[in-house]
Amino acid sequence: MTNERTFEFYKLFEELIRSMTRGSTYDEEEILANVKKVSVFFRLTRATSEFYRTVPDEKAGIGEIKIGYDSGKQGELFLSKRVVTKSMAVVICSAYRSPDEEPMDDDEKDKLTIAMNSVLSFISRHRLEGVVEKFVFFDDTGYPNVRSFLRYLEMLKAKNALGGSTAVYYNLRHLTLINRDIGRSAGDIAIHNYFNIIKDIIGERGILCRVGGDNFVGVFDDSLLDDVLGILRGVPVIYEPNSGKRIMLSASTGVFRIPKDFTFDAPGDVMDRVLSASQTAKMGGKDSVVFYDEKMEINKEKRMEIQKLFPGALKNKEFKVFYQPKIDIATGKLIGAEALCRWIRDGRIVPPMEFIPVLEQNTDICQLDFYMLDNVCADIRRWLNEGGNVFRVSVNLSRKHMMDVDLLEHIINIVDRHSVPHKYIEIELTETTTDVEFRDLKRVVSGLQRQGIFTSVDDFGMGYSSLNLLREVPWNVLKVDKSFLPVDSDNNNSSRTVMFKYVVAMAKDLGLECIAEGVETQNQVKILKDNQCLYAQGFLFDKPLPLADFEERLKNGHYDVEA
Repeated sequence: MTNERTFEFYKLFEELIRSMTRGSTYDEEEILANVKKVSVFFRLTRATSEFYRTVPDEKAGIGEIKIGYDSGKQGELFLSKRVVTKSMAVVICSAYRSPDEEPMDDDEKDKLTIAMNSVLSFISRHRLEGVVEKFVFFDDTGYPNVRSFLRYLEMLKAKNALGGSTAVYYNLRHLTLINRDIGRSAGDIAIHNYFNIIKDIIGERGILCRVGGDNFVGVFDDSLLDDVLGILRGVPVIYEPNSGKRIMLSASTGVFRIPKDFTFDAPGDVMDRVLSASQTAKMGGKDSVVFYDEKMEINKEKRMEIQKLFPGALKNKEFKVFYQPKIDIATGKLIGAEALCRWIRDGRIVPPMEFIPVLEQNTDICQLDFYMLDNVCADIRRWLNEGGNVFRVSVNLSRKHMMDVDLLEHIINIVDRHSVPHKYIEIELTETTTDVEFRDLKRVVSGLQRQGIFTSVDDFGMGYSSLNLLREVPWNVLKVDKSFLPVDSDNNNSSRTVMFKYVVAMAKDLGLECIAEGVETQNQVKILKDNQCLYAQGFLFDKPLPLADFEERLKNGHYDVEA
């Protein structure tokens, strides 16, 4: 290579290197222009680069190929450089020349090799940065993750643009049952399409990220809130693109409208507030959307206090069993009771809604359930020993227990430790909680039935898929939620009356005992009789009673019921 060409090469090479080393930003068009100049200098017909994330991807041809220069002339592979990075990615640079071109001498070939190695190094570094970005700020399914959300908050803070934005944290409702209905892969498609609907609304005016599982968080311009909530409250979403089949998706959503004068010291200042609102939304209620307010901070402190007090309260037996009688409305006979938990602390009863939802947030509720079952069995054993009236007692179990593979054994051990005949125990599982696999529920219910222990589905009609629940799980008893029970103002054609008739008839057809909860008036008793729902519990007969008061009811064993 002549001195003149050597000088020209170093000038082109310097321009190429400068374009590839401009810090965190670079101009791709500038780099390609310099690659073209170098390619022309070496009389190449074509210059390409290839990137594969792994060696197996390389073998399978799964990667990205870029053409840095193409003269349009036919050429043959002249030189190829391949490197495997420390992250096991593969980068290949290839140079093509026409066989009719003047051959390169060794000096020219060495300098071409230097240029290609430099490009290899740039691609490796640049693509590694992209891979790192993807691993750090995206999850393994391609959703932006919580780090992306926190980074975006910091960016808004730097621009002094956080105030006036709105943050949302949402949890998809009934996902387990949806996956059961349409399949997990179709469910994943539906979730992704739902995400994209919201993402399209937000556009460049915010960000939407996946926290994990079926939980998502986002922040965006407040003017978009109504449109976003319209989707979060429920829309049909396509899950089978070819046929256009759709399913309804909705979410429990917490909303934090960030004030203009909001003091932002750390990302947790936003995340804690929107998460607190989301947890409140998830606990239930008429509205699936809850807006954050300062009272939630007080509620948060209360929750933490309850969690702190719980172990000592359990040890000190502050939790007491109250019994609410169940009545045969045809005869007035007491036929059983439901065991309900009451917390007596410092001489007052702590309302269940103040502590049960808190304990449901972790496995503390499981400890309380076993404590209740143990106390109920102790009472039944004593009644049997005393030779008095004994009836079946139902005990509520949270579906948090479903993750316990030894649940059946634990229940049987508690019952048998007190030598209580299994026929006197009924386990209630509420339908309103849907975060459990049907197969686990069916396994537990079937196992209890084999042991002669009764099972009931509580609050029927409040959950996502009541009919599936009845069809696939072999219950003994169906407890109709009071929301289905007609009130005195309902006529025979009201939707509530019609639904109640349907539910009772369905229970009878399935061979289930049917008991109505929340009975408060004599007219409701008449409706129950007219529809042959013969068992009831409610304030008309008795409120939940302390042990001593309930034992007095046991001795009498009868209630006056109007004909």
